[in-house]
Amino acid sequence: MSPAPAAVPAPQPPPEPGPDPDAQGTPIGRRLVLGMLGLGAAGLATAPYLQGGFEALLGAASTKDPTGLTGLLPNGAGFRYYSVASSVPERGPGNYRLTVDGLVDRPTTYTLDALRALPQTRVVRDVQCVTGWRVPGTPFEGVPLARLLNAAGVRPEARAVRFSCFDGTYTESLTLPQARRDDVLVALRMQDKPLSHSHGGPVRLYVAPMYFYKSAKWLSGITLTRDVEPGYWEDLGYDVDAWVGRSNGRDDAPTV
Repeated sequence: MSPAPAAVPAPQPPPEPGPDPDAQGTPIGRRLVLGMLGLGAAGLATAPYLQGGFEALLGAASTKDPTGLTGLLPNGAGFRYYSVASSVPERGPGNYRLTVDGLVDRPTTYTLDALRALPQTRVVRDVQCVTGWRVPGTPFEGVPLARLLNAAGVRPEARAVRFSCFDGTYTESLTLPQARRDDVLVALRMQDKPLSHSHGGPVRLYVAPMYFYKSAKWLSGITLTRDVEPGYWEDLGYDVDAWVGRSNGRDDAPTV
């Protein structure tokens, strides 16, 4: 008589995004915690003209905060700041470079000025984070990713695109059809102003119809590959195809 089949454990939900659990940082003291919470309260209570300065302060702190506490504080724009690296160097016109390589005929390196000189596209959609927060009607402007792929000459064997970032840690990927959508940008502006460092500037990926973890900040490399290579959060359990409302066990309203 055959033994009864073993029970299959129920699938577990994906982990919530946040700081790198393996990141090592200086222990944070009580005074700093209280000070940061005080800043959060001040940002909500003060006049609107102070909000921009608070957002800049919070964004700058978040890129050097391996504890992730800055991700818990609110700001007027509705965003939360995440970084999986303990610190992120800043880049500007003098030292920013974006490479397009891999399975292409014409590997190319772009400066920030070269990207700015290309025709720009504006896309206005909601931004939806897989943790639940949403920022409605957010404009992004930049170069359609498809334009850079066409300029490089994608080889027939290429089926996917891998993205790397100058934080030295984060990666992402898309299939080639996903990457060629007209609402996928190499973005240089957000909310009608240049991308700040804390929002992934000077250049980030923007994938409008997918959860925001696909829109890699601090973009530095675009590599054509044979197959999809799971990115940072996919390696930790998130869906590779991250369509808003149709992935990660969530039913958010689509952003298209």
